[in-house]
Amino acid sequence: MEQLKHECGVAMIRLLKPLDYYEKKYGTWAYGFNKLYLMMEKQHNRGQEGAGIASVSLNTEPGREYMFREKAEGKTAITEIFSRVTEEMKGELLMGHLRYSTTGKSGLTFVHPFLRRNNWRAKNLCLCGNFNMTNIDEVFQFLTAQGQSPRIYGDSYITLELMGHRLDREVERLYDEAKQKGLEGIDITRYIDEHVEMANVLRTTMEHYDGGYVMCGLTGSGEMFSVRDPWGIRPAFYYRDEEIVALASERPVLQTTFDLNAEDICELKPGEALIVRKNGESRLEQIMPAQKLSACSFERIYFSRGSDCDIYQERKRLGVQLTPAILKAIDGDVENTVFSYIPNTAEVAYYGMTDGFRQQGYNVRTEKVVWKDIKMRTFIADNSERNDLAAHVYDISYGSLRPNVDNLVIIDDSIVRGTTLRESIFKILDRLHPKKIVMVSSSPQIRYPDYYGIDMARLEEFCAFRATMALIEERGLWQLVNDVYLACKRDPNSENHVRALYEPFTVEEINHKIVEMLRPADMKAPIELVFQSIEGLHEACPNHPGDWYFTGRYPTPGGTRLVNQAFVNYVEKIYNHRNKN
Repeated sequence: MEQLKHECGVAMIRLLKPLDYYEKKYGTWAYGFNKLYLMMEKQHNRGQEGAGIASVSLNTEPGREYMFREKAEGKTAITEIFSRVTEEMKGELLMGHLRYSTTGKSGLTFVHPFLRRNNWRAKNLCLCGNFNMTNIDEVFQFLTAQGQSPRIYGDSYITLELMGHRLDREVERLYDEAKQKGLEGIDITRYIDEHVEMANVLRTTMEHYDGGYVMCGLTGSGEMFSVRDPWGIRPAFYYRDEEIVALASERPVLQTTFDLNAEDICELKPGEALIVRKNGESRLEQIMPAQKLSACSFERIYFSRGSDCDIYQERKRLGVQLTPAILKAIDGDVENTVFSYIPNTAEVAYYGMTDGFRQQGYNVRTEKVVWKDIKMRTFIADNSERNDLAAHVYDISYGSLRPNVDNLVIIDDSIVRGTTLRESIFKILDRLHPKKIVMVSSSPQIRYPDYYGIDMARLEEFCAFRATMALIEERGLWQLVNDVYLACKRDPNSENHVRALYEPFTVEEINHKIVEMLRPADMKAPIELVFQSIEGLHEACPNHPGDWYFTGRYPTPGGTRLVNQAFVNYVEKIYNHRNKN
């Protein structure tokens, strides 16, 4: 499994009691920070490039800081930022973020949360999120047409400026309202702080966006909010009681942190916002009309932690669904087959796969054939030697197969680029001299980029896409490429024209070509690929129908436009290369 990067993980806590309540009950002023730390560590799988936290204190006198933020880069970022927390930073509103970059932009500047300062408490805005917007060009043009000049071009900063602008307008509306009521001076400020309506701000901000998101924020006056995209692409879960309101990207995070049952926790619905006011009152507000549910299926296959009670069962079902295809691939010879998995995310699907065979009465042989070692430091400068080191990230259990007798069925959660298979896994497995290797993917063929927050390969880097283009070349179907290219240029918005490239070929034909491309030249064992079917995916994960990675059915216009543009870029790159030669 080549590591995919996902943007990102969020954590929020609103303490509803006075701060000394928690110190007396739990014995520490850092109760809120301790819980936030645990929530972030439990979501470390969602981001290891950087992390940040923010806090807001509600009862600070003018002239003293009331809004704090800490950020750091690297895999130890969580530990680093919490080591800087001091008692003066304690507050009722806490927010944390873990980041994987999906735009190629790295550095502390791009680590969330983002902070917009102002002398009016209500105009201070701190923002973070798990999101990727597909129409950032249009939003940027909207801002600049109003006369604004965002300092940085990126969806996080532009969102901060757009939402900050709408927050300014909300504050100004309340200022006029307070004046009409005859209020003066600090009474106007109190009126604004107590009457900010974040639903107004969110509606006038999020209506401009196309993309997948969970957007979270704090204001200096004590508002806390989180809003989910109308298609439900990215996930968010929350919990409320008399002491706290808490929100996270994954349900088990809240269960573990606050010792809860799954039924205690709710999922934020598509287009819905959880808003907590300065006075601690919380409510749900429909910010954008809900669209056709397109909850991300890859969250269930790979990104979210498998400890969620539903995800665990779904991943097992993904394994069970593959049993008939695997049985066919090994010609029914279960007796002379060893079953294993690529660590570590495919382990649960592996349990389901072996359960599926046992349910049919087979006595399966299971071994831990593959081991994943710690990431090796490639200290050698020469490329060939460095590649040789990287190829040994995986190792094998020697003696786990009977040479030239046993088939090896080995399951992974997905096959994306195929680089790791070609450079490492196939080579090391061949040392066991299996009679045949059946490489199984618990997800279908990944054919299309994501565009909603998962750093998948560019279109031409997917092994399924490359295999399809190779088949097109072999069979003299280049006119199809020209037709799709012209359709993408002529009409990029109505449908995904790239889907037509796959129509002449069966999944099995593409599988065979992938094997040809990924098979090392000196490898002896035959290889067969088995992918999850689209039907099997939907049966295993019925509540998460977002399958655009596999089918190309993007839920938003922005996704469709971007995949068509990606193919235009691909073809023009080929033509430019050929013209130069």
